[in-house]
Amino acid sequence: MSVIQFDDPRLTAMGMLTEVQTGLTAKMSPAFTAAGLSEMDFETLIRLARSPGHGLRMSDLAGQTGLSTSGVTRVVDRLERDGLVRRQACATDRRASYAVLTEVGSERLAAVLPTHLDDIERWFTGLLSPEQLDALLSALRVIRDVVRPCATAGATGRDNGEGDGPCPA
Repeated sequence: MSVIQFDDPRLTAMGMLTEVQTGLTAKMSPAFTAAGLSEMDFETLIRLARSPGHGLRMSDLAGQTGLSTSGVTRVVDRLERDGLVRRQACATDRRASYAVLTEVGSERLAAVLPTHLDDIERWFTGLLSPEQLDALLSALRVIRDVVRPCATAGATGRDNGEGDGPCPA
């Protein structure tokens, strides 16, 4: 029988990553709630805002958010009812449609971003030196590109780590 190593550093790394994610979510959720957004609403809106033309193909948005096609459809339906996004048909592919950030959606993001950025600074990036932050971002990109290759689907190669990642069909 093999000996199980409960103090394996891989378990520690995974546990700490989970604890950090849970803690950051708890610290940042109140700003979204105050703006009338869920975390997924915010993630969807910010991804659209940071995309060329403030829009993404629905399939690329699903890949970036990690939602299923039906899951992203439900989120976009809700955001569209609230006037935060609109659907736009693809001019070159009748089967595809885009989710596009509206002016109202942009204004909602602009209202929540100052608090969200303050929260990020207070609870995350501000706790690290510039060198630590650079190293963390590099490491996270390596891992993200392997475990979520669709996380940058539809984006153009920008300096913030967003690019056209390979997205299996």
